[in-house]
Amino acid sequence: MKKILSLILLSVIFSCQQMAEKPKVSYTKADFETNINGKKVSLYHLQNAKGMEVYLTNYGAKLVSILVPDKDGKYADVIQGFKSIKEYINNDATQGAVVGPYANRIANAKFDLNGKTYNLEVNNHKANLHSGTSSFYRQVYDARQIKTTDGSAVELSLYSPDGAFGFPGNKNVKVTYTLKNDNSLSINYEVTTDKSCPFNMTNHSYFNLKGEGTGNILDQILMIDSDSTTEVLDSELIPTGKIISIKGTDMDFTTPCAVGKRINSDFLPIKVAGGYDHNYILNKDQNGHELTLAASDYDTASGRFMEVYTTEPAIQIYTGNFLDGSLIGKSGKKYGHRFGMCFETQHYPDSPNHSNFPNTILNPGETLHSTTIFKFSVK
Repeated sequence: MKKILSLILLSVIFSCQQMAEKPKVSYTKADFETNINGKKVSLYHLQNAKGMEVYLTNYGAKLVSILVPDKDGKYADVIQGFKSIKEYINNDATQGAVVGPYANRIANAKFDLNGKTYNLEVNNHKANLHSGTSSFYRQVYDARQIKTTDGSAVELSLYSPDGAFGFPGNKNVKVTYTLKNDNSLSINYEVTTDKSCPFNMTNHSYFNLKGEGTGNILDQILMIDSDSTTEVLDSELIPTGKIISIKGTDMDFTTPCAVGKRINSDFLPIKVAGGYDHNYILNKDQNGHELTLAASDYDTASGRFMEVYTTEPAIQIYTGNFLDGSLIGKSGKKYGHRFGMCFETQHYPDSPNHSNFPNTILNPGETLHSTTIFKFSVK
């Protein structure tokens, strides 16, 4: 009898251990080791004391995987991505990437600064989107793994010469990913330039708290601390310059609500965007640089909960409206329509062309500092 009970106990323990096992990532460091334009590309790994793991590459400073547990201790990778550097080069370049010098849209692909007109690549209708098709997210950063008082980190540095992608100034960019023991991933940006230049840095990871490739994000519960947005009138999503209230509209997420409940609304900003793809102006001092809670996301089935903190004045929420199943992710699953959601902490789109928007011009002698934190827990 004792032997039978012991076997039952061992079976239960083994089952629990199996349940808590992490999925093995579908790639190795070797899949990311190559040279691009004479610079070495590799894969970097961070792990904290609780077992949360982060994988990233210095090609575009891209997050490749974030492994976090659910309410039962079962781990899943909660961001989209690919299983080799070759796929990152050939597929959607913004997956997991740091976007810059200027994230989001610049109308008519040009801006005036200090009496000079700067012409950029036209790559989205008549506009410039994410600084063009070969900007920071296709560059190789110098990388080093470091230990900090907050946790393990990877420091990524990029020199971008005057005129690159049409932007002025010899620019020095540093991006530091730090994995802390409270299951938060901090992204710190630091930038200098020797000529005045607009900057708007962000991270463009597609999150799905169910696990990447496991369905759409429509039933996840979204909160955004925002009562207003930059007005857009058509599918080009270029701000008119006017700030409009969204309080009480189908864009209002100050009270947590399922993403899909109103995503097919006839409310004009949602209709022209084909879902959510909007600059939410956060309820905070727009020039204060204070680290505040911007948004949260909750998957009721797994219990995974993510909070987004930022020093930025706004956040672009994008619900994967153009994902169509043509991309095959790192686990071999298709990324279908609305299978991921982006939380792009940022300044406003087209700010260089709107003097009433918060300033994005970085001048010589100044240093841009910006922080965004993705913090994971369970409910």
